[in-house]
Amino acid sequence: MDLKALVKELSALNGTSGDERDVRDKIISYLPADVSYKTDNLGNLIVEKKGRRTAAEKLMIAAHMDEVGFIVTHIDEDGSLCFGAVGGILHSVVFGRQVIFKNGVFGAIAGKPLHLLEGEEEDQQPKISDLRIDIGAESADEAGKMISVGDCAYFTGDQFDFGDGFMAGKALDDRVGCAVMLSLINGDLPFDCTFVFTVQEEIGTRGAYAASFSVNPDIAVVLETTTACDISGVDGEKKVCCLGDGPVISFMDKGTIYDKELYRLGFEAAEETGIKCQTKTVIAGGNDGGAIHKSAGGVRTMAISLPCRYLHSPNCMIKEQDLYDTVKLVKAVLEKIADE
Repeated sequence: MDLKALVKELSALNGTSGDERDVRDKIISYLPADVSYKTDNLGNLIVEKKGRRTAAEKLMIAAHMDEVGFIVTHIDEDGSLCFGAVGGILHSVVFGRQVIFKNGVFGAIAGKPLHLLEGEEEDQQPKISDLRIDIGAESADEAGKMISVGDCAYFTGDQFDFGDGFMAGKALDDRVGCAVMLSLINGDLPFDCTFVFTVQEEIGTRGAYAASFSVNPDIAVVLETTTACDISGVDGEKKVCCLGDGPVISFMDKGTIYDKELYRLGFEAAEETGIKCQTKTVIAGGNDGGAIHKSAGGVRTMAISLPCRYLHSPNCMIKEQDLYDTVKLVKAVLEKIADE
C-alpha cells in the first residue's frame, strides 16, 4: 500500500463533522477480506482485525474521519450565504478563500473591502459572522436553487509536495491517522485489534465517546496530528513540536492526562526501533482521547501524533518521513503492548 498516495487520496475527500460518508466509503473500499466491520448509529466505522493471538486486554486504535469546514446558516436577499464554522477555524485563514460544496458549486468567502474599513476595523481580522460565501448568485431565489441551509462547504486546494520532503493540503487532520490505520489493518498484527474510524471529533469528540462504550476497550491508542509551531519567531517550548523530529507522544493536553506507563512504553519502543520521537512541550489542544479515556469503566489511553503546521487551514503541512516513522512506531508499540 502506497501510504503517501493514500494520504493524498483521503485528504482530498470532503467530510465535515456529521457528513463523513464519502470518507467512510473510501476507507471501506481499502479494507482487506480478512476483517469484519460495521457502521454504528453515529457513523463510526468499527473494524475488527485478527492478529497472531488474542491478547489478555482489549485494544482499540482510533483516528477521526471528519475535517473542519463551513455550514450555511442563512441565504441573504442578495444571494450571498451566511455561514458558521464546523470545528475550530481561525478567522485569519478564512477571508478570500475558495470553497466548494459537495454538489460541485464553488464559492468565495467575501467580506467588507479594504477601502470601506474604518478606524480599528483596518487592524482587526473579520469575524466569520461578518463574512459571506459568494456563489455568484444575484438573489436568494437563485442561490436557493443551488444551495440549501445546512449544506457544508469545504476548503479547496490540491495536495502538493515541496521543499525537502514536505507535504501540504487540506484535511491532513486526521486523514493521516486514517491512512496509518489502513496500513496497519492491511498488515500483520501481533494480536487482535479493534480499529475505529470516528466521526464528529472536530465538534467535541462525540463519535469516539459513543464508540468507546460499544467497543469497551482496556487500552486505546489515538492516532492524530498535532500543532507544530516550528516557524520563524517562535522559540523554545512554544514550538510545541517540530516537523522532521518524528512522531509526537503526548503526556497531557486540554482533554486528557495520558497513561504514564503507555507514555514510557512509547519512547522505549522508539528508542529500540531507532525512530526519532518527541513530545508536546505545551499543554494545549485535545483529541478523541479526551472522550475515550473516561468512557465506560475508564480506558488506559495514549496518543501518537504527526507534527503538523497550519492545522485547520487549506494548507496543513507535514514531513513525509514523520509519516513513515509513525507507522513504524505504532507497530513497535503494539509489539511491546503484546509482550507486556
